[in-house]
Parts: sequence; C-alpha cells; structure tokens
Amino acid sequence: MLGFSALWAFWVIVQTILLHRYGISWKLSFIDASISNSILALLSYTAITIYRFYQPGKTNRFYRLIFALGISILFILILRFSLNAVLAEETSYLEFLELSMPIRHITAFLIISFVTVLNWMWNVLKEQRELEERRNETEKLIKEAELVKLRQQLQPHFLFNSLNSISALAGSKPNEARKMIQQLSDFLRGTLKKDGQQIVLLKEEVEHLKLYLEIEKVRFGHRLNFKIDILENVMDAEIPLLLLQPIVENAIKFGLYGTIEDVEVGLNAHVDSGYLCLEIKNPFDSQTQGGAKGTGFGLSSAQRRLFLLYSRNDLLTTDKKGNIFITRLKIPQIKI
Repeated sequence: MLGFSALWAFWVIVQTILLHRYGISWKLSFIDASISNSILALLSYTAITIYRFYQPGKTNRFYRLIFALGISILFILILRFSLNAVLAEETSYLEFLELSMPIRHITAFLIISFVTVLNWMWNVLKEQRELEERRNETEKLIKEAELVKLRQQLQPHFLFNSLNSISALAGSKPNEARKMIQQLSDFLRGTLKKDGQQIVLLKEEVEHLKLYLEIEKVRFGHRLNFKIDILENVMDAEIPLLLLQPIVENAIKFGLYGTIEDVEVGLNAHVDSGYLCLEIKNPFDSQTQGGAKGTGFGLSSAQRRLFLLYSRNDLLTTDKKGNIFITRLKIPQIKI
C-alpha cells in the first residue's frame, strides 16, 4: 500500500508539471492531476480485484483488450463529470479539458492495458509456481510410497528365508530352531521400533545387523565368519535404515554358495569428504556362481532406495578382484 501511494504521488507531481507547461495554473494543474490519477488508480485497483476472481482463459484472451478499452472509456466519463463539477467556473480550463480528452483516453487505455498484462503475467507465474509445488509434493509422496514398499518387501524376503531355516532345523536340531525363533523375534521387534525412520546412525544399523548375523550363524554354523572393521568415531555417521542387511544377505548367499569351507564376509567403513564409505566383501567363484539363483533383491533394492533418497545413481557400485566380490556404498552425510 505504501508503494502504491508513492507511485500515485509521483504521477500527480509529473502530471501537474506537464499541465502547467501547457499554461494551466499550478492550482488547476494540481487539482486535475489529483482527481484524474485518483480515478485511474481506483479503476486500476478495481480491474486487479476483478482479475483476482476471474482470469480469461487461453481461448478468450481478447476479452482483456475489450475490458481495458471499457475501463478507459469509463475513466473518461467519470473524469469529465468530476472536473466539470469541481471546476465549473473555469471556462478556459474546461475548453482545454475537452481538447485533451483523446490523449487522456489513449493514456488511460495504455495504463489499464499495462496493469492487465502485468496482472496476467503475475497470475501465470503464480500458477506455474503452484503447479511446480504440487508436482514436487506429488513426487515426494511417490518416493515415500516407494520407500515404504521397499521396506515392506525387505521383511518378508528375510522372514521367508529364516522360516525355511527354522523349518529345516525343527526336526534335527530343535534347540537351535528355538534359538533362531527367539533371535528372529528380537530382530523383528527392533525393526518395528524404528518404523517410520529413514535415516539412523551407523552404530544403530550395525547393532541391528548383528542381530541378523546371529540368525544367519544359526543357519550356517561355523562356516560363516563375519568381520566388522569400523572405528568408533565413524559410528556416528548417518545411513538409511536397513540398507546394509539385504546387501550383507546377498554377500552371505553368494559367498557360501558352491563351497563347504569356512567363508569370511567383511564390512568396513570410513568417512571421507562428506561421505560415509562402506565396503562389503565376500568370496566369489565365477565357475560356481553361475548356478546361483536369486531375485536380485539385495543390490537392486539398495540401489533404488539410495536413488529415491539422494537422487543419485552412483552411490552403489560393485567390483571383482580375483575371487573377491566388493560392494561399495557412498552415503552423503546430509539431512534428508
């Protein structure tokens, strides 16, 4: 409102000076400028108010031109009536007023048209901004829904494997089957407590991973050795919840496939240049792995989750060095 008043005052001063140059007294020039700019300002505000509730569509944009023309004609009618009523005794001025009506009409039409175009541009930008906000919100909801779906897929995937192992142990090793049931219960309870979280500290993820490994050790016995090599100061880094479990499960499955010997699977981590860098290593024999069947869920789900959270496809990579398969993760240390 303050800016609008300042603009009105500026045009009153400018018009007063211009009218005075045409031989009109300062008093009459100021009265003319004050009344004409007040009427024009009121009509411009009315036009803006109307466009606030109604915006012509793409097929009837010509209405804006007709509207501006109508408003400018209304301006001339009101102005002539007002100045004739206020300055009825100023005969020479009223003659000048009638002669200046065409230029006043053109000026009013141009100003109203400018206000109309400016209002149209502002509304277009506003609609684009609102559309972009809705699009971003929709994309966010889609991402959250897909993350929830991946999380929901993870538990049945692991649960089915564990139940199959429990079933296999129930007859021959009932004590180990009961132990595995208890460990599975602890693991699922810990998962439910974190339901709704996307990001946790690495130490929480590692503790949860250890519960999973205890279950796997019941399945595979002494054959599975898992080595975690992480310094204490790295444990406060952030990582997506349950990101490591499907990757480690993948490493265990392919590391133990096709061999009856003891196998070591390793996890190490460090922080470098704003990233938590993790490596999961497992033995890999290309001659025996060809028959390994899997859903590809572990690495693909991790890759997809990282993309949904960080919008990047380069945060998970794999490599083979001799008979060692390496999965590398880079987790940006920023708040999601």
